[in-house]
Amino acid sequence: MGIEFGNLEKVRHVITYSLSPFEQRAFPNFFTKSPLNVWRRFRSQVLKVAPPFVVAYVVYAWGTDEFQRLKRKNPADFENDQ
Repeated sequence: MGIEFGNLEKVRHVITYSLSPFEQRAFPNFFTKSPLNVWRRFRSQVLKVAPPFVVAYVVYAWGTDEFQRLKRKNPADFENDQ
């Protein structure tokens, strides 16, 4: 069989460049730029994402309350029971 799973076919004329993990910084500018970037992204997307979630919550809460209301027995049906 001789061919390993990762090398099933040979690709020619493709050049791949990579950087050693020892030569790159894991979190460059993480504490200086990321809070501002997160705030910018949040502010730009909140009006697109929040309204569907609010509508879904309101519908869910109404449906749950309506289900609980309809599940109860009507006391007027049992007034003359002994």
